[in-house]
Parts: sequence; C-alpha cells; structure tokens
Amino acid sequence: MRWVLVVLAAIAAVLFAGFLFIEIRGIPSYPLERIELKVEVTPERVARGKKWANLLCSECHGDPTTQRLTGKLMVDAPPEFGPLYAKNITQHPDKGIGKWTDGEIAYLIRTGVSRTGKYVPPPMPKLTGLADEDLASIIAFLRSGDPAVVAADVDDRESEPTFLVKFLCLVAFKPKPYPKQPLVAPSTGDKLAFGKYLADNLECYQCHSKDFKSNRQPPETSDGYMGGSNMMLDLAGKKIYTPNITMEEATGIGKWSDAEFRRAMKEGFRPDDSPVLYPMPKYVELTDDELNSIYAYLKTVPKLTARRPPAEAQPRTDLKGGEATFYKYRCDSCHGETGVGSCDLRQSGKKFPTPELLTAFIKNPQSVVPNAKMPPWAKVIKDEELGPLADYVRSLGEK
Repeated sequence: MRWVLVVLAAIAAVLFAGFLFIEIRGIPSYPLERIELKVEVTPERVARGKKWANLLCSECHGDPTTQRLTGKLMVDAPPEFGPLYAKNITQHPDKGIGKWTDGEIAYLIRTGVSRTGKYVPPPMPKLTGLADEDLASIIAFLRSGDPAVVAADVDDRESEPTFLVKFLCLVAFKPKPYPKQPLVAPSTGDKLAFGKYLADNLECYQCHSKDFKSNRQPPETSDGYMGGSNMMLDLAGKKIYTPNITMEEATGIGKWSDAEFRRAMKEGFRPDDSPVLYPMPKYVELTDDELNSIYAYLKTVPKLTARRPPAEAQPRTDLKGGEATFYKYRCDSCHGETGVGSCDLRQSGKKFPTPELLTAFIKNPQSVVPNAKMPPWAKVIKDEELGPLADYVRSLGEK
C-alpha cells in the first residue's frame, strides 16, 4: 500500500508540475521566418482585398457601431476557450498594424505567428491554401484609404485563454508552415476545384464540422466534416448548433436547389423562409458563379446523417407589437436584445429619420445600402407588421 501511495503521489506531482508549466508558460512563441514581400497597392487589388476581408476578417475584427476593423469581444467563441478579443488591425502605428511589414502580415495570416513570435490560436484562421494573389489583395486593402482600415486610436483588449487553450497549443494547435511554392487559385472554369478552394479558405468546415477542437488539416479529415452539430453561441450567450450542409436529404441540404442554396448564403433565408441565424454571416460578396461552385463541391462531400439539437433560445410568444415581431423573426439573433450585435440598431433613428425610411430599408436593405448584409424581408415579414417593427427598432436608440 505504501508503494501504491508513493506511485500515486509521484503521478500527482508530475501532473501538477505539468499543469503549472502549461499555465505559467501560456501561449507559446516561435522563431520567426523573415518573409520578403512588398505588395503593390492597385485599385483592382484593393477591391478584391476588401471582398476577402469582408468574408474573412470583418466578422471578428469589425466594430458593430463604427464598422471599423478595431476588434471586439468574440461573444460566439467557444466558452471553454475563455474571453477572446479580436485585435485592432487598422493602420494605427502603435495600436494597430501600421508598423507591420507586408511580410509580417502575410506570415501571420499563413502561419498564425505574429511579428513578436507569439502564436495566435483559433479561431484565428491560418490560410495556408489561399492563393498568393488573394493574400496580396488582402494586404493591399489593409494598406488602402478605406474607412474601415484607416488608423483608429483604439486600444486592444487582451484575451484570457483558459488552461484548455494553453494545453491545446502544446499538443494540437500549432503554427502552419509558410508555403515554399507559389500558390495559384484554381480556374473558375473548374467548378469542383474552385468550389473546394472557396469552401476551404472561407473555412466552412470550422463551424460545420463536429467540433472546433477536432478540426484538422486537410479540412476533409475533420470529424463530422460538413455534418454540423458544432455547438456555438448566439449574441445572448445561448447555445446554437450548426446545420448539416452535406447533401443528405433528411437532415442536410440534399433537397435544396442551387438557387435555394444561393438565397440562403446571400439573403439568409432557407427554402421555407425561416431565417438563417447568427453566427452564420451573409455572403453578399460572393457571385452566383462562386456560390454555384461551392454548391457543386458540397455535392461531392460524403453525406452524413446529423440532426442537430434545437437552439437554446426560441422565438418568444409573450410579447406584443413591434417587439413581438422583432423576436418572431429572430432579429435578436443578429442584433441581440439591446440592438447591438453585428450592427448597431441604436443608430437607426439617426440614419433613418422617419419610420417610412427605416421600413424601406428593412424590406430591401441593398436598395439603400449596397452590399448590406441585412436580409431582404419584403416577402417574409407581413406588411402590417413592418410599421410596428420599425417603431420598436427606433425605440432601441431611445432606451
């Protein structure tokens, strides 16, 4: 019994020492590789880079009130990862990335290692497969005069990674190698290859596979690849589960047409007119051909039967008037209970001085704001519900 106790005490001591080592060391740092890169900023690259930045960066780094890439609390990050903050990536020389070289930006995007050598764990993507020209376009956009990236005097807030994140950074989360060969995007004429390129670099698998912690490279080796049921959080901190986007007919999107898929991706509505809920963004930047290519690729993904659990938050039935409409159509999914979510509804009264102007925006946002990610509600919300809804939205600013 004495020897058993000695062995158990030794094991406990080793485990405790390991815990202390991981906890004190924190997120590791790595040697830096100097990347010689100087991106020529052209209007074409800035336009394409803005598209990629809207697809990849804005969801995490965009402030919902200012729409500038100054960072924010990532409320939908896995709770077991701890409070996570996206960084200020505007051109501010001290509080942003204004002093970073093009090579340092490229190295972070490719490998996940910052210019200080410190590793940035998920959900920061590591775009090892993004074509060189698309990467150069993102950097050109970050160097441009676009209001989203001009220098903003906003302090970063430090993330508070949990022991789990620190442990995973020891055994699973590692920097990706910087590509040694030039990377070229597949031809748009090859729908399957181009669709896989888009799906991989938009990281569809990260959310739509089984669990963030079991995602791998290459993406198709992740557990439950594209089968969904990954637990995420909405803006109120309630659990929501990602859908199955394989072509399985009963639980996936096997019955969807390509037009229905495009509508879900760009407008945010399923074939039955129910809204696609946050944290799924609206990919208004993608062309029909690009979405058709993603759809063509998804048709080749092995079908999985994965019926996701219901979301923790359900439509409320205890309300009246415009507030009832707000929750009936799950506006709270994107805007939260206070109106501050993916964009700040409290500003509606200033942007739209009359209820009629706001109603017109709700019905067809892109007719008022090009490339707005707000779904067009004209054919979904009943006409008699629009006026009270507009009044309620305007009241959020007053509150």
